[in-house]
Amino acid sequence: MESIFSYKNPEAVHTERKKQGMVEVMKTKGKQSVEYANPPYILGEASIVGQKEGEGPLGSYFHEICNDPLMGEKTWEKAESAFVERACNLAISNAGMRREDINYLVGGDLLAQLMGTSFGVESLQIPFFGIYGACSTMGESLTLSSLLVEGEFAKSVLAVTSSHFAGAEKQFRFPLAYGNQRPAAATWTVTGSGAVIIGNESCLTGRKKTAASGNVVIRGITVGRIVDYGIQDSMNMGAAMAPAAASTIAANFRDFGVSAEDYDVIATGDLGTVGSRILCEMMEEQGMPIGKKHMDCGVQIYDLQKQDVHAGGSGCGCSAVTLTGYLLYKLRSKEYRRILFVPTGAMLSPVSFHEEMNIPGIAYGIILESR
Repeated sequence: MESIFSYKNPEAVHTERKKQGMVEVMKTKGKQSVEYANPPYILGEASIVGQKEGEGPLGSYFHEICNDPLMGEKTWEKAESAFVERACNLAISNAGMRREDINYLVGGDLLAQLMGTSFGVESLQIPFFGIYGACSTMGESLTLSSLLVEGEFAKSVLAVTSSHFAGAEKQFRFPLAYGNQRPAAATWTVTGSGAVIIGNESCLTGRKKTAASGNVVIRGITVGRIVDYGIQDSMNMGAAMAPAAASTIAANFRDFGVSAEDYDVIATGDLGTVGSRILCEMMEEQGMPIGKKHMDCGVQIYDLQKQDVHAGGSGCGCSAVTLTGYLLYKLRSKEYRRILFVPTGAMLSPVSFHEEMNIPGIAYGIILESR
C-alpha cells in the first residue's frame, strides 16, 4: 500500500498523473480513508473557554477565557450558544474574512436538537449543516468541511462545536444543585467552543499574522465506524470510546501504510486517563503501539493533580479547544510537523441511557500537517 507520506510533493504527483490521463486514480485509501490531492488549508481558528479551562495547563494557548460561565445569559444553553457565536466570529476575523465569504457552516453540540449550535450561529446567516457525533463532532465537522473544499463544492467552510459543563450535567446526569458524587472514572465536561475556517489556497491571503503564523493543511481523513463493546456505564465514557479510537487509528495505519512513527503526535479527543490506558493496551495487542506518540486532549486540558476533574476532560469542546488553541499553534510554529487528530465520541442520549442501552463509540481521524 502506497503511503501519502512517501511523497515529498503529492500535489505534483497528482498533477502529473492527470497529465498522463490517469484520471481514474482514486482519492480513497483503503476502506475508510481519503487522501487529498489538493489539501485544504486551515485559514483561521478560535478557542473560547471557561474559567476552569483557562486555569489549566493549556490556558495560555486559548484565544479567550470567559470567567462568567453564563456569558451574561439567563440559562446554560444560551450561554453555550454565546460561546459558539463568539468563537465563530473570532475565527472568521483571524482568517481575515467576512461572514459573506464563507460558503457553508458545519457544526453541532451535545444538547437536544443541537440547540447550542443552531441558536449560536443564527446571527451569522451562513448556510448550515447541523451534525451530531457526540464528543467526536469536531472530527466529523472537519471531515465533512474538508471534503466540501477539496471536492471544489466550496471555497471556504466554517467548522464549529461546543460543550458546557452545566448544560451537559443538566441533560445527561443530574442538576448541579443535586450535588451527586462522581466516581473516579468520570470526566469533567469542558466549557468552551472551538471554530476553524477551512479553505482552498486562494483564500490564504487575508489570514492574520501571529507569533505562530505557518500554514496548516488537512492532508487526509479516516472515517470511523460505530464500535460497541457493550459498555453501559455513563460515568465511564473513556472505556466506551477507547475501542472506537483504536479501530480508527488502526484503519488509518492500514489505509495509508503508516505507523505511529510517521506522526509527531496522535491526539485523541477525551478518553481521559481510563480510556487512554485502554487504547494504548488495545493498540499494543494489535502490534501497532502508539504509547510514545499518544496524547489525550482530556488529560492535557486540566491539571489532574490540582483540579478536581477525576479522569480528565470530556465534551465536544474538549478536543475542539485543544485543537484550535494548542495543537494548531504547535503546527503553525512547526514544533509539530504532522499529527493525527482523533476526536472521540460516546453515542448515548438521555433516552438510550434510561432504556439501558449500550454506549457505542465513534472516532474520526484527521491528518494535519505543517507547511
